[in-house]
Amino acid sequence: MPAALPSLLAWLAVLLLGRARPADACSCSPIHPQQAFCNADVVIRAKAVSAKEVDSGNDIYGNPIKRIQYEIKQIKMFKGPDQDIEFIYTAPSTAVCGRLLDTGGKKEYLIAGKSEGNGKMHITLCDLVSTWDSLSPTQKKSLNQRYQMGCECKISRCLSIPCFVSSSDECLWTDWAMEKNNVDGRQAKHYACIKRSDGSCAWYRGMAPPKQEFLDIEDP
Repeated sequence: MPAALPSLLAWLAVLLLGRARPADACSCSPIHPQQAFCNADVVIRAKAVSAKEVDSGNDIYGNPIKRIQYEIKQIKMFKGPDQDIEFIYTAPSTAVCGRLLDTGGKKEYLIAGKSEGNGKMHITLCDLVSTWDSLSPTQKKSLNQRYQMGCECKISRCLSIPCFVSSSDECLWTDWAMEKNNVDGRQAKHYACIKRSDGSCAWYRGMAPPKQEFLDIEDP
């Protein structure tokens, strides 16, 4: 074998490895609906009326990047810019964190995601997207003010019992541990983590708006 051949093979191997792309995959850590609200730039109630695949530039290999563009009808904005959202963008499949919406125009969604400006937003499989009818009355009420009142609080997921808070501004989310890995349990459906007047945070349950100085909270 010529002396130069091993080095040539090694160079080709490095080149091929450098061009290899990881397998498509998407995984998301469960979060409480309040966290999803606080993390989002935009939170709206809307219907998707049409969808089409569009180009969004090129990747590092020169291949076109495809996205799904949903034209939507915004019903209400709970958080976001003054301008209505007209288009939502997402990756073309769930394998790459795309989020599929029904475009029949009849199904209403609660949609939280990132703003792209000019009446556009982007969503992924990890963002909060739920059918409006699946939300509890408390969740719907919390979108108007209650979730925002707790955006300075920290909600920590309890993986197994016992678990403990590490600071006074923390609320323990125990649905995962108490209801067999259920991320849509009692605390998610009926509670919000609210910052109190002394700077501490605690779970609040109730349809009426909480007073800032509430003290007698019933723990979940």
